[in-house]
Amino acid sequence: MENPIQSRAFHFAETILDAYFDLREKGHYRLADQLVGAGTSIGANIEEAQAAHSKLDFISKMTIANKEARETRYWLRLFDRKKLLQEFEGINFLKKEIEEIILILNSIIKKSRQNL
Repeated sequence: MENPIQSRAFHFAETILDAYFDLREKGHYRLADQLVGAGTSIGANIEEAQAAHSKLDFISKMTIANKEARETRYWLRLFDRKKLLQEFEGINFLKKEIEEIILILNSIIKKSRQNL
């Protein structure tokens, strides 16, 4: 059974893909690549953490996911402009959800470190 952070990260990545295609349609190929790379990496690293061979490996993968989430937040803030993603239908979801994902990842990492 998939856990909530996995599900949220997957749904987030789906919306990131929609934003990626929106940016590409506007001719912003390099910017689109930056967003899709960071935004989909979050869930990939969370997924890898589920198969970690140790608690330290788990913490490491979740920390990478958290760093990717923070990078994604940066791109979303930067791209919240009329010529980029301001009019994209999923922008408000992405901006709100990335904040929640970061908070959840911070909590998971903190609790995992305490349980070492």
